[in-house]
Amino acid sequence: MESLKIIFWVALFIIFYSYLGYGILLFGIIKLRRLFGLGKPFTGNEDYEPDVTLFVAAYNEKDYLEEKVSNSKNLNYPQEKVTQLWVTDGSDDGTPELLKKYKEVSVLHESARNGKIAAMNRGMKHVKTPIVIFSDGNTNLGKDSIKEIVKLFRNPKVGCVSGEKRIYSKDADSAAGAGEGMYWKYESQLKKWDAELYSVVGAAGELFAIRTELWQEVEKDTLLDDFMISLRVAMKGNTIQYNPDAYAIENASANVKEELKRKIRISAGGIQSVVRLAPLLNFFKYGTLSFQYISHRVLRWTLTPLLLLLLIPINFILAQNEGLFEFGVFSLLFWAQVLFYAASLLGWFLENRQIRLKILFIPYYFFIMNLSVFLGFGRYLKGNQSVNWERAKRGGTASEVIA
Repeated sequence: MESLKIIFWVALFIIFYSYLGYGILLFGIIKLRRLFGLGKPFTGNEDYEPDVTLFVAAYNEKDYLEEKVSNSKNLNYPQEKVTQLWVTDGSDDGTPELLKKYKEVSVLHESARNGKIAAMNRGMKHVKTPIVIFSDGNTNLGKDSIKEIVKLFRNPKVGCVSGEKRIYSKDADSAAGAGEGMYWKYESQLKKWDAELYSVVGAAGELFAIRTELWQEVEKDTLLDDFMISLRVAMKGNTIQYNPDAYAIENASANVKEELKRKIRISAGGIQSVVRLAPLLNFFKYGTLSFQYISHRVLRWTLTPLLLLLLIPINFILAQNEGLFEFGVFSLLFWAQVLFYAASLLGWFLENRQIRLKILFIPYYFFIMNLSVFLGFGRYLKGNQSVNWERAKRGGTASEVIA
């Protein structure tokens, strides 16, 4: 029984560390660094304005392209220094033809649909500017986004800069919208601290940039292109920085079913990334970057969800030995778990009936996140995840930014 108690406390510590403890530790380290005068990282040079390529790999974006092109054209950056490059492989809804109406847009099109990574690998051969900025066709950028991203590249150690993903929600009171928004607010804060300590561990695909010279072709079956591209840049000795003043806005998932579908794909990609980035687990070679990578990403995609599942029967055995209905530590923790998962199920039940209680969004969304890891792992093992674009359905007209 003593060994079971040790397993329980170790598992509980890892779970806590993965979701909250790392953030607390990071905050403490940052405060100590500032106290000893190490200060904040390089904040950039406002006068640095190199030529850039705004790179959009798109599939059937007819409904979004007019707004996207207009948004890109009106960003607060010298337009003569911006090349808009769209790669529209496989698009058959008229996207390539409509894009050709815009003289400021360069279009690369192939009729074959080989997936986003193949399109990126092909398109990057045509990029001539020192900085390339990747963005999605269905997201709009904040007016100063290019300026805010580019200024950090004045530091020669910076190889990649990630912008912030902000969520528009038609209905901020939906579990999908509110849950996704709360998650990204927390992630944004962690990224700020990660960047201040050393480097962000992965960029947001909606908006990130790299030095063109650091580009490496990515395996065609890669699921998380943004994650792989950015971390491979970091593994070369560069840092990934984060600027929340550069942001991309997109609608929240239409519902939790769509959000789950999106997260299953991300989880499958996460497992794939952990396998392919195995050298990054070497603390002796990558030091702080390895510590950040394992703490912020690897645990959440591998060990932690498994421990969450194992914690229930282990806690039950310990609580039963202690007295299931006694006021002991293990019995209280067991009933706390029961209450948490009951709240998750209640949130699912009420959401399906359009009855929304905000207090249930956190346990519900947390449950969905971890369920997606198990489903994503199964999908990865089966090897049946398509690399082709598969956009989750998003909410309608945006009305409120919630992240």
